[in-house]
Amino acid sequence: MSGPPAADVPDHRSVAPAEGEQGNPGDTATGASARSPRPYALRCDHRVTPLGIDERAPLLSWRLAADHRGDDPAAHRVRVAERPDGLTGDSALVWDTGRVSDPAAIGAVYAGSPLLPRTRYHWRVDVWPRTAEGEEPAPPAHATSWFETGLSPATDPPGSAEDSWRASWIGHRPGPATVMDAPTEGERALDDHGLAPCPVLRRSFTARTARTARTAPAAAEGSGGGEEPVVRARLYVTARGLYEVTLNGTRVGDAELAPGWTDYTHRVQYQTYDVTGLLRDGENVLAATLADGWWSGFVGFEPRRAGAHYGTSPQLLAELRLTGADGATTTVVTDDTWRTHTETIRHADLLMGECHDLRHTADGWRLPGFDDSHWTPALVTGTDHHLLEASVDEPVRATAEIRPRAITRVGDGVHIVDFGQNLAGRVRLRVRGLAHGARVVVRHAEVLDPAGRLYTANLRTAAATDTLIGDGRAEAVLAPRFTYHGFRYAEISGVPALSERDIVAVALHSDTPWAGSFDCSDPDIRRLHACVEWGQRSNFVSVPTDCPQRDERLGWLADAQVFLPTAALNADVAAFFTKWLRDVADARTPDGGFGNVAPRLVGVADEGAPGWGDAGVIIPWHLHRTYDDPRFLARALPGMRAWVDLIRRHNPGLVWRHRVGPHFSDWLAPGTPTPREVVATAYFAHSAHLTARAADVLGHTGTARAYHRLAAAVRTAFTQHFVTERFVTDDGRPGGGREVRVEGDTQTGYLLALAFGLLPEDRRDAAARRLAELVEAAGPALTTGFLGVALAAPVLDDHGRADLAHALLRRTDPPSWLFPLRHGATTIWERWDGWTPDTGFRAPSMNSFNHYALGSIGEWLYRGVAGLDQRPDSTGYRHLLIRPRPGDLAHASARYESVRGTVAVRWERHGDALTLRVRVPPGADAEVHVPTTDPRTVRESGLVPEDVPHLTPLAATPGHAAYRVASGVYRFTATYAPAPAPRPPAAPSRPPRTTSLRTSRTAAPSFVGSPEEDPP
Repeated sequence: MSGPPAADVPDHRSVAPAEGEQGNPGDTATGASARSPRPYALRCDHRVTPLGIDERAPLLSWRLAADHRGDDPAAHRVRVAERPDGLTGDSALVWDTGRVSDPAAIGAVYAGSPLLPRTRYHWRVDVWPRTAEGEEPAPPAHATSWFETGLSPATDPPGSAEDSWRASWIGHRPGPATVMDAPTEGERALDDHGLAPCPVLRRSFTARTARTARTAPAAAEGSGGGEEPVVRARLYVTARGLYEVTLNGTRVGDAELAPGWTDYTHRVQYQTYDVTGLLRDGENVLAATLADGWWSGFVGFEPRRAGAHYGTSPQLLAELRLTGADGATTTVVTDDTWRTHTETIRHADLLMGECHDLRHTADGWRLPGFDDSHWTPALVTGTDHHLLEASVDEPVRATAEIRPRAITRVGDGVHIVDFGQNLAGRVRLRVRGLAHGARVVVRHAEVLDPAGRLYTANLRTAAATDTLIGDGRAEAVLAPRFTYHGFRYAEISGVPALSERDIVAVALHSDTPWAGSFDCSDPDIRRLHACVEWGQRSNFVSVPTDCPQRDERLGWLADAQVFLPTAALNADVAAFFTKWLRDVADARTPDGGFGNVAPRLVGVADEGAPGWGDAGVIIPWHLHRTYDDPRFLARALPGMRAWVDLIRRHNPGLVWRHRVGPHFSDWLAPGTPTPREVVATAYFAHSAHLTARAADVLGHTGTARAYHRLAAAVRTAFTQHFVTERFVTDDGRPGGGREVRVEGDTQTGYLLALAFGLLPEDRRDAAARRLAELVEAAGPALTTGFLGVALAAPVLDDHGRADLAHALLRRTDPPSWLFPLRHGATTIWERWDGWTPDTGFRAPSMNSFNHYALGSIGEWLYRGVAGLDQRPDSTGYRHLLIRPRPGDLAHASARYESVRGTVAVRWERHGDALTLRVRVPPGADAEVHVPTTDPRTVRESGLVPEDVPHLTPLAATPGHAAYRVASGVYRFTATYAPAPAPRPPAAPSRPPRTTSLRTSRTAAPSFVGSPEEDPP
């Protein structure tokens, strides 16, 4: 991870800026005062310097750093101009907020003149510090950045005809059918799964660059720009399917699996690239390779509709805008002047894999001078542009390379490669001396069977196989471009000898900037956190998938909603979920219901199940709380209301029995099933309550009042139908203490009732006691599935049983988080017992070894173990809640890049002494609960807390002394019960050798995997 480790909380009163606070590419910052908060990490719609946006009112945001306690902001000013030098005056500004007195502000939604298409805008934020009465006002610190608008759709009012799309959708024009001979007896036929070769397309044009003035004028379609050298070139491109584009043989951009997955009947994302530096004088060639991808490839598990969900063959849409020094524009568009053919890639599919046949290679086809006269003209398939939308998230990228941990020869020319890490991605393989027509086959798997060979039964119909066919050249490289697999192991067939220098695993995932880190004294828990991180990387691939390996890889709503609190602490997922929430909205049914997966797919029930459809309510609420961006709620509120209204309309008795879809209940719970009506009605109440709170935030008073009343009525119905109580003595006789039972008497039933506030206050303690009894009786262990597991540790902790949460965390028998780690896991499993020594593998129809849902414990590692949290009334971490639960650990730490700035916590124990270090960003405050067995011993930087400026004592809580502190860095010490002897470290193991492919970015992740024991 870039930036300091979680433990890096300065031990003094002057707050040193964290590494990365100098900003991001495109940022420039100037400090004005020794006591000024400094803006850094400027964002436009939660992205750094986005190139090509369609949003007419983007959010311009910033974070703050400071050098001293209490260095808080008092006011800000945002200015936007088309030129950098226009930011310092008034005449060239397109927007100026003026000085705004708002110490809580961390952003401003653009409200200036309409943004023009294809225009770069520069912006600047000034932040004034708060000054004491009578103190000389200090000048502001400022920082600058930029964003650029995209190519306006034809229907956009701000655009003109020249700014609208002109390109046509084009595809491969197949030639006449060729003759076919029967396969030779004994020949191993190549299974192409009915997939067609990947089309390649090219278009040549001439241009004159600004680097020289010797060559001829441009000759592409359009007007102007012919006599002037090109000073700016932008490529706007998308595909129905997947694309990879080159200009003069150089790949454009670094996006993988572009343009990403959407429901193509609703939206098609396009990307914008600056290709100015790739132009050359004279002839230029714009070239593309297409693949089926989600558009026309295999997706999902429905055998009657295994693929071609949206179309039958891939299509390209591209527009290259060349701007001359005089401002005139020349345009190169996709149309029937493009030439098309097929080439090396004989098939490529996300599930089935990719085949490269070097005998079909046309060397130089991407470069000028290639003779394409024998190619066919492209087929124009349409001219519609109304579904085009600029990408709002970062693309999938190759982010790491992992070298083999071990290579084992298992047969003649057959090797098993262990990369030591389960991941989503591809293998890149270098082969020498591959004869003409000879094949190398790469198969993938997550685990090995008892014989030491690939276990692929759990892949179901996904072939996950890549193939290279030689043409006799001395050296060849198989580097798939339009597929990805979930794997730790690869079987390489057809190579007599294999060196670790010849093979590497390339990890792919949506490039969500890493924002958090966690560490503690227990190596098992550190490994658990690494498993959670790798599960998130592996399954955030354009959409939040359930698993990366089998024939599914769908955006299941429940998986995403239970894991989101963990995901948002690990990474900045604001832009990622902005995109996916549009997929969720696109998948809504005509009567207002949310679905179970997004994008919507045939074969999965459209009607959302309890806990699944409710994600359309829960996720926007959590994103607003995390990123302090009410637009998440404004966009979602109509759908939230429609969902709750749908449930109420079909369940007038307020117990959710009807229109429950497939009702997965508490999916994959190993214990007694929780009654379905209990699960459903709990989520009904919760969604109604969050809808009311969203309306409150947006100022919709009448709407809020109505949904608050509904939520209260559903809570009452829940209690009347599913909750019983009696008063009994210790031996069970009538009288004595209160006993509360939730129907079914399951852990998940109590967790839902307590987490969602469904019980009257006088019954909550008794329900929490019963929950603790059930957990203790089970091991202590959990008997919950996907819905219950995310709530277990937080609910136990909130009701005074952090000790049980720690016990669950440290359990090593199934069901537990550590059991899989003891048997080789490097990611979270789908099932608690996906494999055991006694039973072997569970049913392969539903047994992923890389499935993040049970990894929702990651939230409590940050919030509970380390103690990094925000108060329930806080958004965007303005009011922090620092309350560590040490358990029997010796130390723990967490660091998080919040939307306000860096939050960091570290505590450590030495004998009976505890030290707690806290970092609070400017503009925020914190409640700090110092763990102590004697509150009288608490000191801050050696001083009695009552004598410390910027610190106010609060009422103590059990086991803690509490204080409210202003922004800055603090060091508390206190007496605490002696720590137990440290646990022995895990068995040493060589971690995967990993190379990060990221450019330098704020809070980028470390890709060093956790050590592990032998696999099953």
